[in-house]
Amino acid sequence: MVEVWWSLLGAAIPAIVAGQAFRIKKRRAEEQKNKSARGREKTSDDIFVCERVCTSKRMLKKVGTFSKDPIPDTCVTVCGVSELDACSDACARTVCVNQHQVPNWNDVCLRRCQSECLKLSASRAS
Repeated sequence: MVEVWWSLLGAAIPAIVAGQAFRIKKRRAEEQKNKSARGREKTSDDIFVCERVCTSKRMLKKVGTFSKDPIPDTCVTVCGVSELDACSDACARTVCVNQHQVPNWNDVCLRRCQSECLKLSASRAS
């Protein structure tokens, strides 16, 4: 009976370690993405970074139900000192414009919208 527990424990520990390593890797990749977006601030050549965000079906699907009563098919172009600032402001003006009564929903809406905006920006730059 003791041998069965050792074999189960021997199988469980690597699975737990691998899962933890995956979560850490994912978190670091997200932090690196945000750092690189903040790092692309204005230089002598570029005074502003401009981003365009639209309340398309795709964007609303990515944000989910966290956007409250969005106006479909509206777009806004916002300029800021970094891509993160521009995306944040554009999202606040289009997708996450109406505030929820639950405060955390507003934060989640902005984070998801910013993430999608930065992904689109990175794909255009490539």
